[in-house]
Amino acid sequence: MARKQGSYADTTGPRVRDAALRLIAQHGFAAVSMRQIAGEVGVQAGALYNYIPDKQSLLFELLDSHMSEVMEAAAQARLSGTPLQRLEGFTRFHIRFHLPRRDAVFLSYMELRNLAPENFSRIAAKRRAYEDRLEMILRDGVADGSFVVDDTRITTLALIAQLTGITNWYDPAGRLTLREIETIYCALVRKSVAA
Repeated sequence: MARKQGSYADTTGPRVRDAALRLIAQHGFAAVSMRQIAGEVGVQAGALYNYIPDKQSLLFELLDSHMSEVMEAAAQARLSGTPLQRLEGFTRFHIRFHLPRRDAVFLSYMELRNLAPENFSRIAAKRRAYEDRLEMILRDGVADGSFVVDDTRITTLALIAQLTGITNWYDPAGRLTLREIETIYCALVRKSVAA
């Protein structure tokens, strides 16, 4: 019996994206070919085009998917309370969300430059919307006198870079638990904006 066309799309499509994410994070976008991705998945190179139109579209899809997941999870986090409580909540959320997604985080920062201009603009807008969540917390803290921040935008970018940097070095088998590291990071963030 012949297989129906597309009958494995729900499994092969995600496998293509997973393989591309892993290979691009390991070797870089420019160094990874569609043929390599196909080989990793176990399909002919031409079959990839049933799932993705081209390599640029694949990169955009990977970055867009990551940013959409971040935004959805951040919305569900429903940070509330004082600006200081919201800042701690954001810190813990950012760390917990990003740590299990090291490859996606790497691509989001290192491969953004390889997007076509229109795709870059779309991802940059999503990143800005996410960053705006933290900046609003900082603005609220400045307004009520609980934070002293010279420039909320620069501070936002610096804090996000600091928080995201954990994906480069964190080892689950290390001497501190994730909860302990989160607490240290919360203290670092709090001190950086303390009144």
